Amino acid sequence: MLAAKLGHLGNKSDLTVLALPRGGVPVAFEVAQRLNAPLDVFIVRKLGVPGQEELAMGAIAPGGIVVLNEDLVNYLGIPRSVVDAVAAIEQIELERREALYRGTRQPPVVEDRTIVLVDDGLATGSTMRAAISAVRQQKPRRIIVAVPVAPPSTQRQLEKEADEVYSLLQPEPFEGVGRWYSDFSQTGDDEVRSLIDQSSGRESDAKQVGVN
Repeated sequence: MLAAKLGHLGNKSDLTVLALPRGGVPVAFEVAQRLNAPLDVFIVRKLGVPGQEELAMGAIAPGGIVVLNEDLVNYLGIPRSVVDAVAAIEQIELERREALYRGTRQPPVVEDRTIVLVDDGLATGSTMRAAISAVRQQKPRRIIVAVPVAPPSTQRQLEKEADEVYSLLQPEPFEGVGRWYSDFSQTGDDEVRSLIDQSSGRESDAKQVGVN
């Protein structure tokens, strides 16, 4: 359904779909297939509040990008040393996933391209905001955010930061991303690698056909 909503972007030569692992990868795979676009991952790590890890106080992305929910951090009185400690732990996981999912493949070219950032949904939007900030530094032509579900307030916020934002549902009350899935089982590393490899293989075959 999300791919259908983005159908007008199909078969554009400057289009790249970037998935936020892990949950965003199965969604982005379908989008990339439908749009006939290359698929890659863009690793972003949520910074969870200690003791309430599902509550995001921010996120980090490649290139030293740190996006903080300053209102939440100040409200909870979280010291900067705690934020830095959580960020250091998540940086290790970010680098692990980057190596695991990409292997020897080069990072995707972003400059002067239309980038579709896909996740399985938005809650606070911290993770997606970090992704937008990191991608923006690489000078894309446009940044489009596409998700199945997002709270209205988060969508409005992201519309100020991305060029376009698409979501299928904007429920209120929101109650979390998983509330709107019939199957919200965790996506594993093996599934992420498999889907990325499948997409890379399809792209290579298409290029070979073009050469022939």
